[in-house]
Amino acid sequence: MLAWTIYISFIGVLVLMLLPREAARAARIIALLTAVAGCGVALAGALQQTNPGEAATIVKVPWIPSLGANYYLAADGISLVLVVLTGLAAVAGILFSWNVEKRTKEFFAFYLALIGGVYGVFLSFDVLLLFVFYELTIIPKYFLIARWGSTRKEYGAMKLALYSFVGSHLVLIGLIATWVVARAQTGHASLDLLELSKLSFPAGFQHWVFPLVFVGFAILAGLWPFHTWAPTGHVAAPTAGSMLLAGVVMKLGAYGCLRVAMVLFPEGVREWQWAIAALAVIGIVYGAGVALVQRDFKFVIGYSSVSHMGFVLLGLATLNAIGLSGAVLQMFSHGIIAGLLFAVVGRMVYDRTHTRDFNDLQTMQLGKLLPFAGITFVLAGVASMGLPGFSGFVAELQVLIGSWHAFPKMTLLAGAGIVLGVAYILRAWQKAFYSDTTVPDNSGHDHPLDPISTPERIGAAMLLAASLVIGLFPGLLLNWIQPCLASPLFERLLKGGTA
Repeated sequence: MLAWTIYISFIGVLVLMLLPREAARAARIIALLTAVAGCGVALAGALQQTNPGEAATIVKVPWIPSLGANYYLAADGISLVLVVLTGLAAVAGILFSWNVEKRTKEFFAFYLALIGGVYGVFLSFDVLLLFVFYELTIIPKYFLIARWGSTRKEYGAMKLALYSFVGSHLVLIGLIATWVVARAQTGHASLDLLELSKLSFPAGFQHWVFPLVFVGFAILAGLWPFHTWAPTGHVAAPTAGSMLLAGVVMKLGAYGCLRVAMVLFPEGVREWQWAIAALAVIGIVYGAGVALVQRDFKFVIGYSSVSHMGFVLLGLATLNAIGLSGAVLQMFSHGIIAGLLFAVVGRMVYDRTHTRDFNDLQTMQLGKLLPFAGITFVLAGVASMGLPGFSGFVAELQVLIGSWHAFPKMTLLAGAGIVLGVAYILRAWQKAFYSDTTVPDNSGHDHPLDPISTPERIGAAMLLAASLVIGLFPGLLLNWIQPCLASPLFERLLKGGTA
């Protein structure tokens, strides 16, 4: 059933491409129905999974027999969490893009193609198939930014594409080397993730191939110092593009790190564990510190994504069950919260005021002109801070507990990122919505702005509800994640780990 999340998305692309160019309203409706159908299938398929600790095969047929490659889709607990996240993000992104007028059908066609590729990555258990879907996502995200973005959109799109291709080439080199060594060990070709995970690759081989594959994926996850595409890409992208980049595309990188690099090369992880943790902590503190001094509202959220993805990478580096659980939960939580923050900044504020500069925004009294936007940002902001009751609290708490068991000193440094996170959210909230700066008589901003639309209210309510539900009932996702981490697939990775 979950395979239809992929098929529905690409069927939607084909239907959109058959529409006449002027059929903008029909394009919006088809895109929304496609995303809702995909989300519904994701939720229904996830709820049908009776044993999330095992990778339940969806479909497995020969694809390239000479390479040992199969069209192999499967899902375990981690896949389920991220597939559900993708479904929610897809629906919300369309609701916040209801105003797109320029080449509407092409916009939503690229949007659904990106969603289909993301579903494919999260469900692929053949490493070549996963890599193909991973590569397919580069094309639509490039055009979404280059054609419908703003603020140096060509530069942002090209930078994102180049970083993605460089990372992909590192991954491809590592996968080719893995295929060669695995074939020499077993005597037959295979790219089956489960089969490869049972092999014991030589320690020397793991020590050099692991960083290739891990860094190749981690570039897309915003690993410092390879993070610079992220703020630029987020700012240049249209609202839905920013929501997807932060919400699900960055998770592709983190997912590849866990699912491929760490599972296949456990000895390589242990060799580089401290380096990964150090870079993650630097990313947490650096991202939060730079967000604190930004004048551009969207850059604040862009750098905050780098900081919050640092918690995901820190959780992965812990090599214990509670830290890894927190990392996966943080992927979901950040996807929901960052998507909502970008929706407020990009759609509710920028599209109405045509500025993101705090010096301009603090003269507009947006808390009075756009009260719904102000309240939504407050709620999304406190969720981003990790306020108890929201999903971010549970996720970051687990990461920090797992990190304390593994490297307590670096955990203290990561705590500084949380303090800075509170500071930049409060600063942005005050400057953008509730500044006491006197409004000049000739400011030109005393007229009412367009009210927040019904689709935007629905999208915001949906994302806030998701964060609240998981914050109050984290077991809904942890009951999927934890059995998966206790499965044989992760046994060698967590061997000797604590917590």
